[in-house]
Amino acid sequence: MAVSKELLEILVCPKCKGEIHLTKKKDGLVCDACRLLYEIKDDIPIMLIDEAKPL
Repeated sequence: MAVSKELLEILVCPKCKGEIHLTKKKDGLVCDACRLLYEIKDDIPIMLIDEAKPL
């Protein structure tokens, strides 16, 4: 089961509260403003700033 479309519509970047989008591989969420990648593990987005990976 992938991350639901409804969840993606309400999620925002925890750092800047800006829009995020799914990666092409659907393995993470990207905030273009902060240049951060929030990974998706076991179909759960890890939306912790300390866990995000810089792009």
